[in-house]
Order: sequence, then structure tokens, then C-alpha cells
Amino acid sequence: MTVQQGIKSQLAKLLANEDLVVEHMKVESASFNIHTRVLTLPMWDNMSENVYDLLVSHEVGHALYTPNINWLEQYKISPQIVNIVEDARVEKLIKRRYIGLSKTFYNGYSEYADGDFLGIGNDDISQYDLANRINIYFKIGNFVDVLFNEEERIIFHMVEECEDFDDVLLAAKAIDDYCLKKNEEQEIVDKQKDSSNKEGDLNIDDEEDSNSGEEDDDSDKSYGGTAEQDQKLRFIDDNNFIEVKSSKSLEEKIKDFVDMNARENVYIEIPKFNLENVIIPNKEIHDRCEFEWSEFLEKYDEYKSFKYFEKKFLSFKRSSKKEINYLVKEFECKKAADNYSRSTMSNTGVLSTEKLHTYRFNEDLFKKISIIPDGKNHGLIFILDWSSSMTYVLLDTIKQLYNLLWFCKKVNIPFEVYAFTDSYPIIKYNNGKKPSFHGISYKKKEGYFSVNETFSMMNIFTSKVNLKTLEKQMKNIFYIATSYIFGGVPIPIGLRLSGTPLNESMMVLHQIIPKFQKENKLQKVHCIVLSDGEGTKVNYHREVRRQWESMPFIGAASCSSKDVDYFLRNRKTGNIYQLKNDAYKMTDVFLKDLRDSFRNTNFIGIRILNSSDASSFIRRYNDKEYNKIIREWKKFNTFSIKNSGYHSYFGISKSSLNQNSEFVVSDDATKTQIKSAFVKSLRSKRMNKKILSEFIELIV
Repeated sequence: MTVQQGIKSQLAKLLANEDLVVEHMKVESASFNIHTRVLTLPMWDNMSENVYDLLVSHEVGHALYTPNINWLEQYKISPQIVNIVEDARVEKLIKRRYIGLSKTFYNGYSEYADGDFLGIGNDDISQYDLANRINIYFKIGNFVDVLFNEEERIIFHMVEECEDFDDVLLAAKAIDDYCLKKNEEQEIVDKQKDSSNKEGDLNIDDEEDSNSGEEDDDSDKSYGGTAEQDQKLRFIDDNNFIEVKSSKSLEEKIKDFVDMNARENVYIEIPKFNLENVIIPNKEIHDRCEFEWSEFLEKYDEYKSFKYFEKKFLSFKRSSKKEINYLVKEFECKKAADNYSRSTMSNTGVLSTEKLHTYRFNEDLFKKISIIPDGKNHGLIFILDWSSSMTYVLLDTIKQLYNLLWFCKKVNIPFEVYAFTDSYPIIKYNNGKKPSFHGISYKKKEGYFSVNETFSMMNIFTSKVNLKTLEKQMKNIFYIATSYIFGGVPIPIGLRLSGTPLNESMMVLHQIIPKFQKENKLQKVHCIVLSDGEGTKVNYHREVRRQWESMPFIGAASCSSKDVDYFLRNRKTGNIYQLKNDAYKMTDVFLKDLRDSFRNTNFIGIRILNSSDASSFIRRYNDKEYNKIIREWKKFNTFSIKNSGYHSYFGISKSSLNQNSEFVVSDDATKTQIKSAFVKSLRSKRMNKKILSEFIELIV
């Protein structure tokens, strides 16, 4: 039977109830690293659920209760003896903690007994030494008879009553001493037997003497009286430590279930970023603009582009008032409705004179008050695609963004806007004078995602500035976006469009969201991503040891090997997610991780689409409802998908973004032109209203 590794990983984490990391690797036996808190499970195959659950629960027991100490420095005891005593202790403790596990262990050990996992066969267990019998008792004692004499029962009870690791060491020492004493006694008996045999065997020829000598050499290497006893009884290994036969047999039996031909698993984690070096401050962005435009701004009246672009900006701001007011109205209505639905009635403790006459049949004579809970504090984080593919839609995307920012300012919702880029220069200007270098954004480690050193999150807008400063900054970005289409304004260094580090921005959100929430004392945060395409695949760091170098080199490898399964691992939540080779599927995994990490955060995607791309985009996420969604697209030039990585993923027509929702025609327009303008106006209004309504639903 093939075991579902993901489900069993969850079982281990649930049992441990702590920051436990579970890995399925190509190893021969399960283990737990006490220092790194990593539980490593082999690629077990054709193993029953009972045995698998037993082994997982057993290892979780070690994770919870086995201390991280090097006891061998102080106690010279056989590690296998310490292990069988510690196994008995941790299994007792975890069964005490989770009562239902008693059945799990019973069923698993029943299969151990039926499958002869401990290698007993038809042996007489009473002939086994104490260590073996104790191991057998605590594993399959419900299914076989295990006897102890009076002296042994004292030691047995020491094992049975172990509560902490010091008790384990004392009990293991007692077993070790007892077994060594019995071995020494057996050696004396064997020597006496050998001596009596030699005295009685005087008539042997030279050849027989020679053979006898060889046998004597072999007997010096044995630990019991006969070969059969050597197989059954415990022996002292090369390190002078006693080994337990039944324990070794169990290890070998479990190894038979390991599939060493299985696909390799690679677990990758998100690095911890130095936000000071990843986030380009809001002031620096706009200081850079003013620094590089200073010459042109001094000649503002002569330089017509700035003057013309400013008029376009102010015209757009005036035309947006209706949409902003609609947003504010929708938001206030939804918020009021939400508060009302959560309101309760409470007694004031003051008698109501209007009810006094009903005292004979009405016990409720007090005035009531309606208690409406305070509304939740909301905040918005916007992630803007600053890639080169946005060239011709950047201005229209910016306009959509501006509507939302003006809405936020009007209803007093804090916000931050970050534009992701991989082209921001390493140097930055200090007050427009001397350049200084940004530091390293994160520490490279094996098993962590690799991020481009030039990856940055440009904080282009923030609610922390006043309205006057915000409008000035909005003009700066409006000039840049307009210039990409019409030219006329030089693009500042660092603000030129770049690649698409969308996935990298998903990683850094793990630190941006809690920082934003803490700074603004928010109850709910919403994250809106505005993009026109997929992010690029992300590599991971891998340690490479090269012959000509004394120290290992941390390189980067792709997550695309056909023989390997790659997983995103989150130590905080304990979750793992299998990474897919497609770029968009990788983004969905990062989003799923974010959603599990921040339960009170809505993640909203706004995808700018060509008409020709809509069909394939819909089929990618919701092929079952394709016909319904495509009709919605044709009617509104937009649609919303609910089953992607985002809570809601809006598709918006690229061509409809720049359509003016106002019904404006020239005085000499024909009937056909008037009709066409009217239809476009209605369609644009329907699209905007639909998007804004759904948007408000998500953030209230």
C-alpha cells in the first residue's frame, strides 16, 4: 500500500503540536534531529497504515521528549540499550498525551508480531538475555509471553517507571551491567567446559590437534557457548558496546519497506529578507525623480511635456470623482450593513415606564440598547507589476490604482504601494549628492530560494504622506507611465521597466504584511496585485563542493529536474506545498502559503488581458465554467475567478481600460458615432461598477 506522505506529515505535526519540520527523504530509517527540529521519514512504500502511523507517532515522541544532550561523554552504555529504554519511555508519554494512540500502537505492534519483525521465529524467548526480552516486552508483549526472574523484574520496573531522561540512563545502565555480568558468567562456564573437554580428549592425532586449534581460534571470537547461542544472544560489538539482536532485526525489517528508487524530494524555504535593503523608500524614489528632472522642472514653462502631462493628470482626477464617490458610498453601505448584522441588544438596567403596565405577564421591564461593534481597521497593500511588458498598459493600470488610492484617502484607509523590479541600481543617492550602496538583501543558505541581488520593492506611494505630497508623487509616476507611450519625459535611472520578479514579491510579503499591520494597528490587511503576466521561475541555493576550493560554494539550481519533487516548506505554519514547474502554478503555491500564513488577509489579483488571451486564461483556472465566464467577459470586459491562488482573480480587458466612461461626442457627430460612444460609455461604466462592487465586497 502506498502511503500518502502529505497526510502523514500533517499527522506528525498535529501530534507534535509545535514547530516541527517533516521531510520524506531517500534514507533507510526514520530519525529526528533534536537541534534542527527536523523529523526525517524514509520513502516507505507497501507499508500498512497501522505500521506507518506507529512509526510516525514513535518519532514524534522522540521529537517531544528526547533531550538534545550528548550523554555518551558521561555514560559508557550501549546506545542500543539506551534506545530501547528511551523508546519505551517516549511511547508511554505520547500515549498518555494522546489517548487514541494506544490503539495505533496496539495495531502496529500486532503486525510486528505477525510479521516477525523482531526476528524471534520459533525461538524460546526465555533463552534471550534481559535487553532483548525487555525490548520484546515493550513492543509485542501483548502477543507473546515474556518472563523475568525476581532480580530482572527490579530492572524491568525501572524501565517501566521512567519519566525523564535521567531515569532512562539509570535503567539502561542497570540493564547493561546485568547483561555484561551474565556474559562474564557465561564465559567462565564456557572456559570450564573447554578445559574439561581437553582433559578428557587425550587420544587425538596431529591432524585433529590442528583442527582443534583452528576451532579454538574461532571460539575465541564467539560470545556464547555455541553458534546457535551466538545467533540468539546479544553480543558485544567492536566498540565494546552491547548490541540487541531483536532491535537490529526490527531495523532491517523496516528497511525492507524503504523505496530507495523513489523520486528525490527537495525542500526549499523562503529566506528572511533585510527589508531595509529590499524596500526602496518612498522618499528616495521621488527624490530621484526630482533630482533627474531638476533641470527640466526649472524650465517648466518652456518644457511642454511636463505641462501637458500635468493637465492630463488633473483632467483624469476630475473625471474620477464619480467612481471614487461610488466606491465610498458602496464601502460605507457595506460597512454599515456588516456592523448592523453583528449588533446585539442589551439591557441598560433602567426600568422602562412604557412597559410597567405589563408587569403581570412580562418579566422584561428594562430599557434596551443596541450595541454595534466597532468596525474592523482595514489596510491595503498594492503590488504593481513594473515589468517591460506593462509598457502600453502601465498608464491605464496606474489610473485604476489611483482611483483606489483616492478612495483609501477619502475613507482613511492606510495603504502602501510597492512596484516590483529587478533593475533598480545598487547605488542610491543621498539627498541628490553622494551615492551609497545598498546592503545584501538576504543571506544565502542551502535549501533556501535564490533571489536576484537587484530585486527591489519600490515604495512608490504611501498613506503616511499628506495629500499635497501624495498628489505630487502621483504626478511623478503619471509622467513616467505617460511618457512610455508618448515620450517627452526622461525616465529616471532605476525606474525603468524591468523583468517580472512577481514570485520574489510574494516571498517578501511574509515580512511586509506583519510590519504594515503592526505599524498601523490593523485588524485586516488586503493585498492587491496588479499585473499583466506571469512571474519568472525561482531557483534555490544548493551547496556545491569543488575540488579546487577548501570551502563549499553556495550556488543556485533550478526547480525543474524531472527526477525530483520540489516542495516549499514553511517552518512557522509547518506546511509544505509541492512546487509545479509552470511559472503561474509556482505563483499559486506562494499565494497558498501566504493565505495559510495570514488568515485575515485577502489576496486579490488584477490581471490585464488582451482579448486573445482571455480564453486560455479562463481555461487554465476554471475550464468547467468556461462558457459562463466567457459570456461574462463579452458582456462586461471583465470576470472574476475564485479558484486560483488569489481569493479573487479579476481579468480586465486591456482595450477597455483606456475607454472613457463619460459620454462625450463632438457637436457634428453622426448618429452612428453617437450610438458607438454611448455603447462604449455604458460598457465602461458596467465594467467599472462590477469591478468596484466586487472589490468592496472583499475588503469590508
